[in-house]
Amino acid sequence: MEESFFEAAGPGRYRSTSATAGPWSPDAQHGGPPSALAARELEYHDPDENMRLARVAIDILRPVPVRELTARTRTLRPGKRVALLETVLESEGQEVLCARGWRIAKLADGPAVPKNTTASSLPSVASQARFPGGHVDGYLSHIEWRLESGNFDVPGPCQAWGRPMIPLLPGEAIAPMAQTLLIADTGSGISRTLDPRQFIFINVDLTVVLQRDPVGDWVRLDAETSMGGSGTGLAETQLSDTTGVIGAAIQTLLVSPR
Repeated sequence: MEESFFEAAGPGRYRSTSATAGPWSPDAQHGGPPSALAARELEYHDPDENMRLARVAIDILRPVPVRELTARTRTLRPGKRVALLETVLESEGQEVLCARGWRIAKLADGPAVPKNTTASSLPSVASQARFPGGHVDGYLSHIEWRLESGNFDVPGPCQAWGRPMIPLLPGEAIAPMAQTLLIADTGSGISRTLDPRQFIFINVDLTVVLQRDPVGDWVRLDAETSMGGSGTGLAETQLSDTTGVIGAAIQTLLVSPR
């Protein structure tokens, strides 16, 4: 098992380890690790303790290779109440992923109106992630999974908990949004409606909105995928921690026969 998803290679430069590899190919990353890396860059760029990263929208411009990545981050819209930042990841001079994040000002005693759902209990038994015909020795084997409802082997809606077994970078605690993105990108995978040996259903984006930061290491995915018959799919995932709902994720899918 790898010791981390990425290794620092210099300012704004990161070596991707084999743990980042996704199920479609050992040479292409799962969307979770590079999305989390981009969110980390957003968190560290001109940090403001009075604001929090509340929404991140990821556009995956092309398959992210399991190679060295460089990151550049800028502030698009500065502000004390809201601020918009952008991180672009490149590989060998080619842009592969773009992330835009909204920072929102914190309220010390802001109103709390939680989503009307019952908090779910963390299952006690670990589950092995499966992806028929896919590469499971990368990302999927470096996340601890606990299946709550549904089945990794049967297409359809699924509820599962996940947490990373290794850090994003060696010796560094993962930031809340990065932690969530690392797991949330799997929503379309666990709620697949097609056999991946016959079809591809690859997400071209990932948007996560967090009304509050997660508590603890675990993120719960309550995911469902629908498809319109025109080559486009939609994966919708409610995100929770052990105390309740924290936000939502949405993914646009490219659907095509293999």
